[in-house]
Parts: sequence; C-alpha cells; structure tokens
Amino acid sequence: MPLIASEQRFLEGPRSRSAELAQAMRVFAECIRGFRELHFVGPCVTVFGSARFGETHPHYTLACTTGELLAKAGFTVMTGGGPGIMEAANRGAKQAGGRSIGCNIKLLHEQYPNEYLDKWIEFRYFFVRKLMLVKYSYAFIALPGGFGTLDEVFETAVLIQTGKIKEFPLILMGKEFWEPMLGFLRGMLKATTIDGKDLDRLIVTDSPEEAIQIIQE
Repeated sequence: MPLIASEQRFLEGPRSRSAELAQAMRVFAECIRGFRELHFVGPCVTVFGSARFGETHPHYTLACTTGELLAKAGFTVMTGGGPGIMEAANRGAKQAGGRSIGCNIKLLHEQYPNEYLDKWIEFRYFFVRKLMLVKYSYAFIALPGGFGTLDEVFETAVLIQTGKIKEFPLILMGKEFWEPMLGFLRGMLKATTIDGKDLDRLIVTDSPEEAIQIIQE
C-alpha cells in the first residue's frame, strides 16, 4: 500500500488486532531509529518555521542569522530539515562551523532535505518526528510559518504548561507576524481559558542576539 494511503488507513479507526500490532511495531521501530541517530547530537535548539520562504525573504535572513549565532554559542541547530526557514537556520549553523541536524518528513509531495545538514533522518509519522524535535532540544525558536509551525509551537507550549518538559525557552521571532495570534491569546486570557503565566511563556523578539542570550541564561 502506498505510504500516504497506509497512514490514512491507520487513522481511519479500528483495524484488526494483527494490523494494529504491525502498525505499533512500525512506530516503535521509527522511534528507536530516531533515538539511535540523535543520541550524540549534543545540546540542540530546534528552529520551527515555514518551508515557503526563499533566500531573499527577510524571514529567511533572520533565520540564517539565528542559526549562525546559535552555532557560535555552542548549540546544535535542529530543524525539520526542509527548505525555507528550516534551510536558513541549518545554513547559518553550517556556515558558522556548527552542527546542523534535520528531521525530515515523508510527504505525498516529497519534501527533500536541504543541503546544509550534517545529519538528516527521514520520518514517516509526524508525531514521531515532533517527538525527536522536542526530546533533544534545550530551547525552541519559532519563526513565521503555517499550520505545521503552529502545531509545533502549541504542542511544545502544552508540554511546558503541563510540566511534561521543563520550562525551556519558547521564543517567537517576527513580532509583526505573531501579533494577531498573541491578540487572540490575550482574548483567551480574558476569557480565563489560559493563565497569565501561559502567555508569559511565549517570548517574542526580533533580535537573534536577544534570543540566544535568553537561551544561554
């Protein structure tokens, strides 16, 4: 069965016990492969962001500078391994002589790893890939992006909120882009669906230098 069709079938609901066991084993095997590949990558910072920005875009330049400064500060830069913001952060790290890691995802329209990776791992399951992006990181930086970036930001925020991971920095870069979302979150705060400390966990800046300083502290 084709890759995407297999995943669609998996998420459609109950299957036979043997099929569910086989699927669980595939997930387990992918987890083990990720653990083995990433065990010695050192202290990482994961950079989230859109795959759609080209190298002339200001967000690409911002991500590249951020990756460079992270590498100079001694961090391994980890991304989803694709183009756009991911490529830019990996590129900055690579050009600064740092380590650059990508956790790529198999998609219907193939997403190829960018050329600035020292190591890249390809995952079949989004949730396993996100596990790796979180498990090995000391901090998280999100630049402008789409649904995937929002998914990663809010899953990380929930893990911090619920104490599943320690209160590592979660930094949003690109104030103008994030302001509408922050306004919505302030509405959630007013409606008491979140606490003030939940909103305070989101650090917003346009300065790579400030972001790296916060992470180091």
